Amino acid sequence: MKNIIFEYHDITKSDRLETFAKEKLENLFERYDFVIRADVFFKSENTSSDETGKKCGIRLSAPGPRLFAESSHENFNDAISETVNELLRQLEKRKDKMKTF
Repeated sequence: MKNIIFEYHDITKSDRLETFAKEKLENLFERYDFVIRADVFFKSENTSSDETGKKCGIRLSAPGPRLFAESSHENFNDAISETVNELLRQLEKRKDKMKTF
């Protein structure tokens, strides 16, 4: 099991959210074994849109510069999913670069 650290800003800690995020991140850790840690940030923001406001940011520790992505949706599950998908794209690029060395 890789190291996953959760931080909450302006919202209450949620085991359900952590479980969902861990499931998403497990897939990422299995595909990219060079990722050693994930910091997951949950934040609730006041926005004028009903479709945003639940923000998830994830920072990954891996060789080279840290990877970071975040997204804002009407619920945290969608924000987690989009953020992990963005990190997968970044990891694919990082892996391709690692192959060329």
